[in-house]
Amino acid sequence: MLIAVVGAGYVGLTTGAGFAALGHTVRLSEADPVRLDELEEGRLPFSEPGLGEFVAGAVESGRLTFHSDNVEAVAGADAVFIAVPTPEGGDGAVDLSAVRTALESIAAVVESPTPIVMKSSVPPGSWERIEAMLTDLGCDAPFVINPEFLQEGRAIQDVLHPHRVVVGSRNRAAADLVAELHRPLGAPIISTDPASAELAKYASNAYLATRLTFVNTIANLAETVDANIDDVVEALRLDPRIGSHYLRPGPGYGGSCFPKDVRALVAAAAERGHDLKLLRSVVETNDYQLKRVVAKVGDAAGGLEGKVVGLLGLAFKDGTADVRGSPALALAELFIGAGATVQAYDPAARVELDGLTQCEDALAAVSGADVVVVATEWPEFSGLDMVKVASVMRGTVIVDSRNMLDPESVAAAGLEYRGLGR
Repeated sequence: MLIAVVGAGYVGLTTGAGFAALGHTVRLSEADPVRLDELEEGRLPFSEPGLGEFVAGAVESGRLTFHSDNVEAVAGADAVFIAVPTPEGGDGAVDLSAVRTALESIAAVVESPTPIVMKSSVPPGSWERIEAMLTDLGCDAPFVINPEFLQEGRAIQDVLHPHRVVVGSRNRAAADLVAELHRPLGAPIISTDPASAELAKYASNAYLATRLTFVNTIANLAETVDANIDDVVEALRLDPRIGSHYLRPGPGYGGSCFPKDVRALVAAAAERGHDLKLLRSVVETNDYQLKRVVAKVGDAAGGLEGKVVGLLGLAFKDGTADVRGSPALALAELFIGAGATVQAYDPAARVELDGLTQCEDALAAVSGADVVVVATEWPEFSGLDMVKVASVMRGTVIVDSRNMLDPESVAAAGLEYRGLGR
């Protein structure tokens, strides 16, 4: 089939390359000329393991092409996927202006039975507004919700081997076409109505955010009752009703999806007069977790004013350079706001922030630091030579907000270890 994808961001590029790998011809359009130039030169505008080679293979095969004009990309397509940004607007609501702009650009050339498929994350209830947009634009193309469930750092695995595919539409033929496109992947396919498809994506992210918030809450309690959160989590994960995923304490959930999607779900419910008290509490507790880590670091340093914090990690998680919604970056901003200077190292992420010096390696980041903070779970941090760390630090405390260091190794180097719930 001929497939068009509007938007060459993280979701659009991965989706397009995935369909090309399945043997389809894919036209991918991008409005940003700088990003388009990068893609045509074989460079990715963001970091994702293996994706560069994956995209290059699709381009070399002739099955994936890039276009600056949406009309050129979608003309004659059997299906059109929308993968444009849906950023957070006021009060947690999602801004659909990029969706409207994309639809306006293609409405005159996409006709039934070609479906317009929403890959961008849109909160429950958006499908009605989007269908109304299409009607206002005089477009009779059927509309389908097909949410993505990509995880940064493993996007290729997720696009080629998804755990499930969700397809929501009021048009059966359009839903069946989108389902058939995904059939070769061998994943369970859930065909449903558009509202359920939208909610499935947001419910998934909200639940995972809630699990992370729950384990942080239990870790905080473990400290007050002198319990070991590692043993508590071990007991939890062995319960088949619970399992082990998303039960590792940290400075709070982050990234481009969890913070935005939880707030969007709360806002969407509020628009309809429903108060999602549980998820409001999740948001508040996640914000509190950051402040709690800052307080722990301030206590370790004897106050943050005029102190140097050695920060290990800036990305929101390992395996990516993405700092959107990053707890590590939020910690850096809070440390600087409290009067400290920050020396940071991250293997992939790069940031510019007043008061922050980005270092080329971990040892440089901890050199002269009054306190060291592990903020992102990069594997290389667990292998640091603690004796060398102790020899270059000015202070003696390491705050491990990811619980990834061995407390005994830290103590053996003459340093004091402070984790979460340990």
